[in-house]
Amino acid sequence: MRSWLFIPGDSERKLAKLADLQADAVILDLEDAVMPASKAVARERVRAVLDANSGPRAHELWVRINPLGSGMAMADLAGVVAGRPDGIMLPKFETAAELARIDAALAALEAREGLPEGQIGLVVVATETARSMFELGQLGQASARLRGVTWGAVDLAVELGAAQNRTPAGDWLPTYQLARSMTLLAASAAQVAAIDTVYTDFRDQEGLARYCAQARQDGFTGMLAIHPSQAPVINAAFTPGDEECEWARKVLALFEQAPDGAGALQLDGRMIDAPHIKQAQRILALQARAQE
Repeated sequence: MRSWLFIPGDSERKLAKLADLQADAVILDLEDAVMPASKAVARERVRAVLDANSGPRAHELWVRINPLGSGMAMADLAGVVAGRPDGIMLPKFETAAELARIDAALAALEAREGLPEGQIGLVVVATETARSMFELGQLGQASARLRGVTWGAVDLAVELGAAQNRTPAGDWLPTYQLARSMTLLAASAAQVAAIDTVYTDFRDQEGLARYCAQARQDGFTGMLAIHPSQAPVINAAFTPGDEECEWARKVLALFEQAPDGAGALQLDGRMIDAPHIKQAQRILALQARAQE
């Protein structure tokens, strides 16, 4: 999925507009977008939205629960699993053991509700604490539910006591460049989606488009969004264009027609080999998913 849009779980007004959203996935938020006094209300409203969308969904519906350390995570899971969310987003991840604990809790709740075990996926916000940075290589072994890895810079900056996480020109400072790169590597190692973090200036559509283009070039498969207007821009950026798809089809056709054992061939004056086959297959797979 390309665009992952946060919606506050306690906002009746925003939840009522769910059908109009153009995001591939909507994240019903029980964490940062909800004040402590509204947590219980948000849980009830999110469950009601899930129940009201029990049939075929225009977008996948995910729920960002509160962190395990908050004491609210298990109540969040118990309150929403019966609504059959497509997945759970775990914020402020710290250790692979936490991920395994969430996996086990979901398995028990799926059994309680008569759901197939493993039906509900997991996405981890992987860099919001310093400790989490040293656990990223373990994500793939912690849960077979893992569908994606994303990252966050604001909470990490708070934990580090940093005054800024970007340069005056808007680029990530080195620590956050590292966190972003580690997220990309962790997702690739676990063979799940790499989801870039939010672009906070939702009025800057041109800046968002540039950021998305760079994220896709770097290898990310999608991006978080905080405003509905960002979803179409993200979707367009992470959908292969006609020229790109034509190149991919040429690559695959060339190797299909090549003599057995040919490891490297020429296409439009350039040498291509096995990695280009994988790149072409990925491009066409992205195009196919965008058309679903």
